[in-house]
Amino acid sequence: MEEAAALNGSAGPGASPSPPAATASARPPATPEGMALAYGSLVLMALLPIFFGALRSVSCAKSKNSSEMPETITSRDAARFPIVASCTLLGLYLFFKIFSQEYINLLLSMYFFVLGILALSHTISPMMNRFFPANFPNKQYQLLFTQGSGESKEEIVNYEFDTKDLVCLALSSVVGVWYLLRKHWIANNLFGLAFSLNGVELLHLNNVSTGCILLGGLFIYDVFWVFGTNVMVTVAKSFEAPIKLVFPQDLLEKGLEADNFAMLGLGDIVIPGIFIALLLRFDISLKKNTHTYFYTSFVAYIFGLGLTIFIMHIFKHAQPALLYLVPACIGFPLLVALAKGEVTEMFSYESSAEILPHTPRLTHFPTVSGSPASLADSMQQKLSCPRRRRQQSPSAM
Repeated sequence: MEEAAALNGSAGPGASPSPPAATASARPPATPEGMALAYGSLVLMALLPIFFGALRSVSCAKSKNSSEMPETITSRDAARFPIVASCTLLGLYLFFKIFSQEYINLLLSMYFFVLGILALSHTISPMMNRFFPANFPNKQYQLLFTQGSGESKEEIVNYEFDTKDLVCLALSSVVGVWYLLRKHWIANNLFGLAFSLNGVELLHLNNVSTGCILLGGLFIYDVFWVFGTNVMVTVAKSFEAPIKLVFPQDLLEKGLEADNFAMLGLGDIVIPGIFIALLLRFDISLKKNTHTYFYTSFVAYIFGLGLTIFIMHIFKHAQPALLYLVPACIGFPLLVALAKGEVTEMFSYESSAEILPHTPRLTHFPTVSGSPASLADSMQQKLSCPRRRRQQSPSAM
């Protein structure tokens, strides 16, 4: 999980790769205007996927399309996540130490090239639908992979799409080729924003307690790997993939060819973002036509990220962004809940109970003997225990 914003190429939060000594001395320091523009742009880019991803997470929770079902993070997943993230980070560190950095980044580039195209296509699809004419020949397609046969047949992949989705996929492929060939920071940011928005939209915490476990564990993870070792900074400098948002601090001097970047890791967007999205769904469940907890946590995120940048700028040292984001994103809404007397409601809210408020599309009919009442009871059990598409913990950001 990368960190927040870099200062003059230093290994600060989300630091850009430090240049060799010969070029570092030749690189002029970033101007105050350039730093302000870079930091402000990073904050704005971080807020966009959180805000719109949270809104889309509400629709995603009620989606009837099995290909867009959210992935629910349980308390067990949340407890294991920092361990998985630590193993992944340490594994990457050892890989970069043992093997050639060039070949590893080439392999990672191809991997994120495919993922980036799919994520960007999914992100722009709702917006692109507005630009298609009413008479556009839109055909429906379904990609279905099954295992077994007869009554034991089980779906492995069931993805529904249409012609408009194919157009979005083609447009996203153009960005993918641009990123693969040039590694341009704008193409990197398009993929990074798509990854962040999809993460906030599709990764759902099942309750506030799980969110506290996840954020608390990653709070310790972030502090340890930034302050305790040089592993985080080394991986951040070596890893060439769209897992961070970047913005040049020398844009005013060099234009689009600027190369002195400040960075913000996607983990510092998605992890607080899925907690903020959970609070939005909690707001809606209260049915008070207010979004108090969502806006409170959103403002808390801005405060935490701004404090990260301020501390890093003052002390000129790498800062783990979650050190400031986690207390803000948990503490501010909790204070509001205490003031409103809704702490019990907040911690008893179960997001997973609202994932399927509709009757799902059945791929086969169950065989149930007995009376109609027993059939109804059996169907109710099916609806109350929806099968998730994947049972594994989410990978580290």
